[in-house]
Amino acid sequence: MTGAALRLADVACLRGGRMLFRGVSLTLEPGGGALLTGPNGVGKSSLLRVIGGLLPAFAGTITLSGGVGMADERLALDMDLPLGRALDFWAKLDRAEPDAVAAALEAMALTRLADVPVRMLSTGQRKRAMLARVIASGAGIWLLDEPGNGLDMASLDLLGRAVATHLAAGGIVVAASHQPLPIDAPVTLALADHRAEAA
Repeated sequence: MTGAALRLADVACLRGGRMLFRGVSLTLEPGGGALLTGPNGVGKSSLLRVIGGLLPAFAGTITLSGGVGMADERLALDMDLPLGRALDFWAKLDRAEPDAVAAALEAMALTRLADVPVRMLSTGQRKRAMLARVIASGAGIWLLDEPGNGLDMASLDLLGRAVATHLAAGGIVVAASHQPLPIDAPVTLALADHRAEAA
């Protein structure tokens, strides 16, 4: 993987008439990771959505390359399809490598569940499936919103290994979490420091 890069310059987000944060700047090169911290409501999820292009930035600029894969509270998989086929649908849209789904299933220890309908998966298995969707996308930039929620210790270890592999290949990870994660993120961005009232 080459070409992943992310730069935020003085980014602000306005939602519901309220300025969530402003003056957020961040630069990540290939292999770079950042952890977004702060209490609920400070704008962690909103910043990820702004980076991913799902919300407009109120101010500032975002430049990125390498494609974006996002995992948040929405599963975004067809509940009636077997897991493998549900992941394959997105992999084709992402023009992923032919073996991307198989590799993603293996990375999240889901290979044996490939033929199980998504609706039959447990909460933890669905969370791992969501992460497998991001892995299979081949995107250079992973945006992970509370990726540890619903995962047991073994699954957290799988998450940590998948992220480490992605970073080692030159990918970028931006994760938001209120709990410790097994992720190497040398940059910590405390969004509470960028609240409009704090500025």
